[in-house]
Amino acid sequence: MARDLIELREMDLSTLVEELRATKQEALNLRFRNATGQLDDTAALTKTRRQIARISMLIRQREIAAAEAAGE
Repeated sequence: MARDLIELREMDLSTLVEELRATKQEALNLRFRNATGQLDDTAALTKTRRQIARISMLIRQREIAAAEAAGE
């Protein structure tokens, strides 16, 4: 799931939404593994949360741009 911001910006909206869904599922799995003590890399939780924030930001930017284009 780890993608950098450049790769994410090249994706279309539907792909970003799918990537967001998959990343949220990964975060859920990491939280369960952390709660049961099976997670060795606890930094993965932070990385995944930040990835969710990046993807959400890009989706929101595109929504704003579409609304501005429709308003003009």
